[in-house]
Amino acid sequence: MRTKQKRRVCILLPNKQHLDCTVTVKSRAQEVLNSVLKQLGVPDLFIFGLAVLRDNEYLFLDLGLKLSKYFGKRWNRSSITVPFIVFLRVQYYIENGQLILSSKVQQLYYTELRQKVLRSQSRQQEALFFQLAASALQADVGDQGGRDGSEEEEERCYFLPEDYFPSWLIKRRGREYLLQHCPALHGDLRGVTRSQAMLQFIKEAGGLQDGPVTFYRMRQNKRERRSSILLGVVVTGVHIYEEVEGKLCLLYDLSWTNIDRFTFQVVALKTQQQGRRFEVAAVGSLCLPELVFYTHSAFHSKHVLRHLTDSHRRHIDTRDAVSYIQQLEDMEASRFYNEAYICDTADLRQRLQTDNLTSSMSDCSAAAGTSKAWSEEEREEEAEEDEEYFTEFELCVDEPEEVFVDDPAEVSWLAELIHVLSVDGAVVCPSSWEAITMEVKF
Repeated sequence: MRTKQKRRVCILLPNKQHLDCTVTVKSRAQEVLNSVLKQLGVPDLFIFGLAVLRDNEYLFLDLGLKLSKYFGKRWNRSSITVPFIVFLRVQYYIENGQLILSSKVQQLYYTELRQKVLRSQSRQQEALFFQLAASALQADVGDQGGRDGSEEEEERCYFLPEDYFPSWLIKRRGREYLLQHCPALHGDLRGVTRSQAMLQFIKEAGGLQDGPVTFYRMRQNKRERRSSILLGVVVTGVHIYEEVEGKLCLLYDLSWTNIDRFTFQVVALKTQQQGRRFEVAAVGSLCLPELVFYTHSAFHSKHVLRHLTDSHRRHIDTRDAVSYIQQLEDMEASRFYNEAYICDTADLRQRLQTDNLTSSMSDCSAAAGTSKAWSEEEREEEAEEDEEYFTEFELCVDEPEEVFVDDPAEVSWLAELIHVLSVDGAVVCPSSWEAITMEVKF
């Protein structure tokens, strides 16, 4: 009879909406995820995971474990009228929004990044917040309408600064300053579609220091009362910060290739101290001592280690796709760059006459004459960059040599994958990369 007892789970989404599902007492986290997928109408959440709030910290659920592991005795004693709260949060940040083929999932990812920007404390990146606000406005409201006279005053007040800037920046600059200058940046994006603006925001947010990162608080020693160390899981590896007077000071920036292993130790004694020791070992070439920190519990250590392992695996699995997308973007940028030096003298003469301008056609001839020389210089620079890139990968430990695909036919395959497939399709990126070693010592 106990197996038939029901429990209500409420899943909070990044867009402040919620989903409800009913499960049995012995249900596992996977059943909740299946319900979320069905209600959202998507085959896969790709970069999202289910999380619970524990010790003021989000821990991502192991889908194979029973929900009772996360809610304790309260799970067995409660009734169906009391909901248990689970959060749908970004578990794996990505470098390019085009990796997300589902429009619903992409919108959720954009929404959570928006919230991260509003909570950001990267005070040294003030200019970036204005760029992000402009991209977000273009994604939310589209093109800004141009008006004159009294309507211009109303037009510049079409948004609330609190929705696009962190509170400290509003306090520093003032609402009037933001309302006066942000519309001009928004106007520069006229013609950019909302979906393109959303992708631009996702890409720009990747440059924010505390944007696309999941933080875990740790202590430097067992007796420290306050957790002053923040271990941040980012796309490319791990950032370790120390919080000093409310400000984050970067101590170590470790890419995945610079990390030898993560370890947490579980001692035999059944005390609160077991499993709290968390170690980060860098590769020998960095000559760094082994970094030792302490988490809240063995439960925390286990889930942090799982998140690190899965994040590294996801980074490797999507690296080929990111490389393909970057090649497409570079090819598109190169095409526009080359077209800028192709002169149609008849068209140019007509434009000059229309605009009542006078200009010598020798400038056009000079541009056309130097186009070939500049193209040769570009090819030489690209060759040098490729040589340096290969050299860098030769230094990577325990990773096979990467094969770069420059065949136009294979690049066009990616274009078909991204732009032709259904938006709710799934990306399958086969990979032969081997994950770095991570240990769990008992």
